[in-house]
Amino acid sequence: MPKRIRSRSAVIVGFTLVLAAAVLTAPLYGSGGSSSSRNHVKVDLVNANGADVGFVKLQKQGDKVIVRGEVEGFTPGFHGFHMHSVGQCVAPFTSAGGHYNPGGVGHGSHAGDMPSLLVLDDGTAMAEFATDNFAIADLFDADGSAIIVHAAPDNFANIPTRYQSTTEGVFGPDSATLGTGDAGARVACGLVD
Repeated sequence: MPKRIRSRSAVIVGFTLVLAAAVLTAPLYGSGGSSSSRNHVKVDLVNANGADVGFVKLQKQGDKVIVRGEVEGFTPGFHGFHMHSVGQCVAPFTSAGGHYNPGGVGHGSHAGDMPSLLVLDDGTAMAEFATDNFAIADLFDADGSAIIVHAAPDNFANIPTRYQSTTEGVFGPDSATLGTGDAGARVACGLVD
């Protein structure tokens, strides 16, 4: 009888050590770990009704962040796609604040500006790119961060100064273009947590 108990103990201890090793070496997606040690984050995107519409994965690779995302259920065409400055996703997602912009620069140069998503006729889009505009650890500041998909294309404030803003009576891009690239309503949001 003592042999049997010892063998069960050894199996339980062995299983516990294997499980602990797996937990300690697994990539951190979303929860667990400190923000300064995260090399991987998975962000689930939801629409204004709270339905899942896709995901974005952020992975540290050297001094860059690889961004990979997949979405579904969107209107075909280009959609603005940005990292926003506040980790809140309360519909209509204005709770996520403006674009992530620690440098205080104009749109088109925000650290949170990312390439637009091209949604296909079937409502899906996939994107993969590298950025060095932010580090994953930087997104875990005091108020967090969120990823937003917009309803319209982003013009990245690329309006020549020869055009006059009809709403503000100034030449060139108006304040909405300079702030957001006229990307329109926020149709999906995901917390970076």
